[in-house]
Amino acid sequence: MPELPEVETIKRGLAPYLENSIILDVVVRQPKLRFGVPSDLKFKVSGQKIIDITRRGKYLLLKLNNGSVIIHLGMSGSLRLLQQAIPLKPHDHVDFLLSDNKILRYHDPRRFGAILFTDLDPLLHPLLKSIGVEPLLDLFNGEYLYAQTIKRKMPIKNCLLNSKVVAGIGNIYATEALFLAKIHPKTLAKNLSLKDCERLVIAIKETLHASIKAGGTSLKDYINSKGEPGYFAQQLLVYGRANLPCVVCGQKITSINLGQRCTTCCENCQVIG
Repeated sequence: MPELPEVETIKRGLAPYLENSIILDVVVRQPKLRFGVPSDLKFKVSGQKIIDITRRGKYLLLKLNNGSVIIHLGMSGSLRLLQQAIPLKPHDHVDFLLSDNKILRYHDPRRFGAILFTDLDPLLHPLLKSIGVEPLLDLFNGEYLYAQTIKRKMPIKNCLLNSKVVAGIGNIYATEALFLAKIHPKTLAKNLSLKDCERLVIAIKETLHASIKAGGTSLKDYINSKGEPGYFAQQLLVYGRANLPCVVCGQKITSINLGQRCTTCCENCQVIG
C-alpha cells in the first residue's frame, strides 16, 4: 500500500505540472472502486482549474475553483502524468484530461482506492476529519506522542498504525522506526517513557524523510507519477528481512504475529519494555 512517503513523492512530482492546469474532461472506465466514483464527477470538475495539490495523511487533494478532488491510492493504486495519450493498460480506470494535452491517469488493479469530490472543506470530509497529526510537522513531537500513548494498552506498533494518533506512517515505516528507536513492537504503548517517545519520534521522522528522498518504497505495485519505482527498499533494515542477520548485532531477524499482521524485529536490539 502506498504510505505517506509514496503519496508525498507523487504529490511533489505532480505539483509543478498540475497547478494551473484546466480539467477539460474526465473519462471513467471503472467506477467501482472502494467507494464508487461519483456519477457526476465529470460535470463537477470539467472546466475547473487545479489551484493546488496537497496531501493529508495518505490522501491527495486537488484543490479546484469550486471544490476539491480527494484521491486515495488504496492497496495498489498509482497516478501517472502522461504528456500524450498512450495505449491503455488493464486497470487504467480513470483519466483526467488536462490542458496542454496532459492526462492524469489513475491505475488500480485491486480497486481499493477512491476518487471523490467535495465542494466543502476537504479536511472536514468524513474520511479525513479524524486523521491525526502529520508526522513531518513540528507538532508531532515526543510530548505529543507521550500524551497519545500514556493510556493506551495496545502494542506500540498498533498505536503507530492508528491514523487517529498519527497520519499515514504505515506498516513499513513503523517497523523501521521502531528498530531505529530500539523499541520492541509488542511493547505496550502505555509503558513508553517520555524519552522513549522522543527517541521514537526522531526515528519516525528520519525514516520518513529518508524514504521520501529515495522516492518511496517499491515492493510490488508502487510507482511514482513518472512511472518510476522508489528505491527505499534497498535501505530497509528489518522490514521483509525475516531470518536474515540483523545489520547491528547479527542475530536473526524475527517474524512475529501482532494482531492480524506479521511484523519483523530484532529480539536482541529491540527489548520489550
